[in-house]
Amino acid sequence: MQVKTMVLAAALSVPGLLHAQFDFKLDGKPVQIHSFASQGFAYSNDNNYLTMNSSDGSFAMTDAGANISMSITDRFRVGAQVYLRNLGQLDKYRPQLDWAYGSYKLTDWFGVRAGKIKTALGLFNDTQDMGFLHTWVLLPQSVYPADLRSNSIAHTGADAYGTVGLHKAGSLSYTAYFGAQANDTRGGYYYGTASVGTPITSFAGKTGGADLRWNTPVSGLMLGGSWSDETLETHGTAVAYGNAPFTAVNQPAHLTSVYGDYARGRWHLEGEFRKTRDLENASVLGQTVIYNFGSKGLFLTAAFRVNKRLELGTYHSRYYVDAPTDPTNHASNHIFDQAVTARFDITRWWYGKIEGHFIDGYGDMYSFHGFYGIDNPAGLKPTTLMLVLQTGFDF
Repeated sequence: MQVKTMVLAAALSVPGLLHAQFDFKLDGKPVQIHSFASQGFAYSNDNNYLTMNSSDGSFAMTDAGANISMSITDRFRVGAQVYLRNLGQLDKYRPQLDWAYGSYKLTDWFGVRAGKIKTALGLFNDTQDMGFLHTWVLLPQSVYPADLRSNSIAHTGADAYGTVGLHKAGSLSYTAYFGAQANDTRGGYYYGTASVGTPITSFAGKTGGADLRWNTPVSGLMLGGSWSDETLETHGTAVAYGNAPFTAVNQPAHLTSVYGDYARGRWHLEGEFRKTRDLENASVLGQTVIYNFGSKGLFLTAAFRVNKRLELGTYHSRYYVDAPTDPTNHASNHIFDQAVTARFDITRWWYGKIEGHFIDGYGDMYSFHGFYGIDNPAGLKPTTLMLVLQTGFDF
């Protein structure tokens, strides 16, 4: 509790001092340093959510980041960001290098990046930590589960990117990437596998894919799609087999996403559909079993800007498990979430949000989408009501 109090006190006391203070020049080159921080509170009626003790009320929703970037030449830019968070039992304020890369842009239609890079995947993957950009406290968890953030947030490798003009047909922005996935020992994947009796000791893999966005000639309308292949090899122990070591290798996983964004006047509409095909071969004591961890997620959002201080929004999110462990348990094959939000822009750099969630279902024991049996020893209930509050700053 002392750590939480210190973090919250710091977040509340420093925005006026930090705001717009750290843009300067080094050897005549502009250097930009920016930061953000947020503190949340969650209270649910029965089920604990996102590894928090939310049924008693929890302040274990803290994150902060600071980034620096500099243009070395007109074409070459470097930057990095340090990020930390505490979400229930995850991360525990451990600082991590969120991204760090150099970007060289030859023309508008072609550039390259190398280093640790935010992965361009769907509408929000590369901006999901930037709460100041979004109406919502929690992005739709069917597609952007906060507990599994580290699985897809970034890759260490290289990107090719650019924007191609299509004259009267608008423009196309593309990103193609390849690299290694991060191994976050304090993330939801480690936490979830330990909670179901298969604690992992390591996982490693590679990811490659592409993202294409069409900025259409219709004012305010963007349509896009993402595709990704992921290979993953996991090592751990199986409690049910006397803590025998196991290895799991996927085939690989294929991920496909289509999405759209439309802004007109005071309205802002967004939607995304994502399908994941993930078959894994798990070997233990000479036996091999194939597990189907495939899933589908989709959401639709609508937000209305009432005035410069207030924005109201709602979204409907649906997550489906392809092969639940217990097909007779209907609450385990899906998570449906209806959310309503009010966002208050108190100043240009300080915001507050109030959000309600009405959740039906809790997903499979292996889906790791917010609900964990270990956090709910009395058993998961089929419905969850939750209130979330958040305040945050960006400097």
